[in-house]
Amino acid sequence: MNTGMPDAANDGFRLERDPLGEKRVPADALYGVQTTRARENFKISRLRIHPLLITAIAEIKKSAAAVHLLCEKLPRKTAEAIIEAADEIIEGRWSGEFDLDVFQAGAGTSYNMNVNEVIANRALEIIGGRRGDYASINPNDDVNKAQSTNDVMPTAMRVTSIRLSGELATALDSLADSLEGKSHEFADVEKSGRTHLHDATPITLGDEFGAWAENVRRATEQMRALEPNLLEVTLGGTAIGKGDNTYADYSRLVIEQLSELTRLELREAPNKIQLTQSLGDFVALSSSVRRIAVELNKIANDLRLLDSGPHTGFYEIQIGAIQPGSSIMPGKVNPAVAEMMNMVSYHVMGQDTAIVMCADAGQLELNVMMPYAAYALFEGLDTMTHAVRMFDEKCVRMIKANREKCAEYRQRTVGLAALHNEEYGYMGAAELAEKAVETGKTIDELIAEGEAEKQEA
Repeated sequence: MNTGMPDAANDGFRLERDPLGEKRVPADALYGVQTTRARENFKISRLRIHPLLITAIAEIKKSAAAVHLLCEKLPRKTAEAIIEAADEIIEGRWSGEFDLDVFQAGAGTSYNMNVNEVIANRALEIIGGRRGDYASINPNDDVNKAQSTNDVMPTAMRVTSIRLSGELATALDSLADSLEGKSHEFADVEKSGRTHLHDATPITLGDEFGAWAENVRRATEQMRALEPNLLEVTLGGTAIGKGDNTYADYSRLVIEQLSELTRLELREAPNKIQLTQSLGDFVALSSSVRRIAVELNKIANDLRLLDSGPHTGFYEIQIGAIQPGSSIMPGKVNPAVAEMMNMVSYHVMGQDTAIVMCADAGQLELNVMMPYAAYALFEGLDTMTHAVRMFDEKCVRMIKANREKCAEYRQRTVGLAALHNEEYGYMGAAELAEKAVETGKTIDELIAEGEAEKQEA
């Protein structure tokens, strides 16, 4: 029998019971028997889920308890204690109670039960009871009432995805603004364009930065456009989307409560079975983050090229020095933040591949790969947000133009020959370009010489 209290025989533990039998739980833990099993069974990695998922699950529990109170499905004392305990988790208390490995049993049952048990035990304390005395407040029957992991987990994932993608979008907006600011600052810096890493027609440094700004904005808007679908939630669908073990109006009411609590315009999914089966909306979000990674990776690579040198590279720009670049070569400074952006981009691209494979691995009415898909998606969003902020603040904003070097390349580019296609014809301009390469003279110099020869003749 569960006593809810430690005794000498149990040596600082309490006994709890679940369908598999009795289990010793640390007496000072707010989590319970099912969380204990998960902690013992899955000691796989040091990877942990983003804390905002736990916040979202607690918000769901609070919303459900509020509806149960309104509909008289739970005693007032029980519902109010659950709401108070959930509020404490939402505020950030008891974070040490949520320490489950990302690699665990499928669907996220351990995450859901972890929150259920912590809320139940904290609610018991609030009403003057003892931890583990589930006859008074039960993790499954009371905290999880009218819910299933299969509708709680996807709903919490959607809320968390919207929040984290919003933070990333804000960081990207700032980066795009910085790039656009540099495009104005460098609007008069003429230089050579390059295609295939060879001379092309002239361009300004401002043109290049302006194009990068627009690429960031377009990728950001693609991500933002996914939010309406993410606002559709399955809460109230329970096990397979059919709403088993709920009651009339519960789904509508609980989503209204959750929407008010989260300040998100959540709405009931028109087909809860479909959203219970599919992780497609998360695949779409991950894909949009991958596109962002591709765009930022390309920009970082371009900046590294333009910064290369100072005597043996392009050296059209200078990226701010934030640390020494070598342990053996004094005076060496590397484009460290751009290199970081490259690595983060590759990291996010790899996680996207894993998310796609997880989404593909669902069977029939449920995708059991949600714990890792959630981890990879949230970690990628969060990591990219921090990387973008640093890329913006400690790279883009600090860039200076080497105006003399840009002017030199603009003058010497063989691509200038293309500007004379109308005058000389394509073949004539091609001969002009070839002569520039052979002689080392600029296109302008060769044209001036040609004009001089005509006048002499």
